Amino acid sequence: MKKLLILFFFSIMAFALVACGGDSEETAADETTVVGDDIENATELSYWTFAGQHVDLFEDAAKRWNEENPDRAIKLVAEAYPFDQMHNNLLLALQSGEGAPDITDIELGKFANYLEGEPQLEPMNEYVEPVLDKSVKERFDIYAKDGNYYGIPTHVGSTVMYYNTEIMDQAGVDIDSIKTWDDFVEAGKKVVENTDSFMWNVGTTDWLMDYWPMISQQDTDMFDENGNLLIDSQTHIDTLQFLSDAVHKHKIAEVTPGGMNQSEEFYGYFSEGKSGAILAPIWYMGRFLDNMPDLKGKIAIRPMPAWEEGGDRSAGMGGTGTVVTNQSEHKELAKEFLAYTKLSEEGSTKLWTVLGFDPPRWDIWESEAVREDNKYYQYFGDNIFDVLLEVKDEINELHLTQNTPDVVTEYNTNVAESVIRQQSMTPEEALKQAAEAVRSEMEK
Repeated sequence: MKKLLILFFFSIMAFALVACGGDSEETAADETTVVGDDIENATELSYWTFAGQHVDLFEDAAKRWNEENPDRAIKLVAEAYPFDQMHNNLLLALQSGEGAPDITDIELGKFANYLEGEPQLEPMNEYVEPVLDKSVKERFDIYAKDGNYYGIPTHVGSTVMYYNTEIMDQAGVDIDSIKTWDDFVEAGKKVVENTDSFMWNVGTTDWLMDYWPMISQQDTDMFDENGNLLIDSQTHIDTLQFLSDAVHKHKIAEVTPGGMNQSEEFYGYFSEGKSGAILAPIWYMGRFLDNMPDLKGKIAIRPMPAWEEGGDRSAGMGGTGTVVTNQSEHKELAKEFLAYTKLSEEGSTKLWTVLGFDPPRWDIWESEAVREDNKYYQYFGDNIFDVLLEVKDEINELHLTQNTPDVVTEYNTNVAESVIRQQSMTPEEALKQAAEAVRSEMEK
């Protein structure tokens, strides 16, 4: 709660600076899109997001809604803001009791802050519960509290392995024979021996692309369901040791150029064939299309290696929960429209066709609409959802708290740097030091 009060204080200060003649652009949206402005008596609904791409989804939904419901037309005002600004403004609005939008995105790592105390969000159970049996339920649980589902996920974020088949073929590696991480290491040795490439890269500034999914697939997390910190547990120590060994002992990987695989430095490196595999969520497909177009037809998608035969081969990483705030003057309409946009059959299909995301409803993965040819199939082949259907029951729940950002900071700034890049600390030493720092924050 103290963190919320601090954030609230700084939000007030930022607001005061603007009100007192500061830069008025501080509170202006980067992008505003209006749908239905020309429809008489349309009900206005406001939507905030930090991802401009998400506006495309809601714009498409509003147009379809108005065509199908002319007597209940919507004037959608969608605004995209910088990440921190949007979340800070939202927290200020919810705590002050005014100024919140009808509908808003909240990023996964921030969501726990908005569930503190009594959530100022509307339960979506009437729309969520009917589809849970055909959805990856764990992705809805992230946005739930006391039996109420507040956020509608944007994707599953199924984590997979992307292999450069040209490099694998040159090395004599059959990627379908890679079942476990031990198999992956042995395959990596072949790649290093027979090509001029490394098998893989280990990041130091983005734990979401190796460490976190590898922890999650072992059915653990940074915190347990009761909020107890776990990062100094043996599973964490062993996982970090594996990452360190991949670089320094087995020498099948090197530290990711740019520190993370979402950097311009890395895109150029991977495009040049310097490495043969990337561990990332399925939404990373868009990174390939936008930044590594020359690899079209050379990248194959497969499940993550398991830690042991029969173990879990995926994890749900990243995400956004979209909510209806309790300040909406049109709560029921806003809830119905949100469900229409992201939970209906057509809305779920649009999560794929508009955004390129894996919809939380896995029954959609088998539909003809999702299987229609598009730019993703043309780049990666036609088995994308076959792989996802293989692993849909192997995705574990994430346990997020208001201290999750502290863990992220510790890992990305201290742990990975000292263990993997500098080798100045052992995994146990670094994680225990990080745990002390996070527990100190938890006690404040």
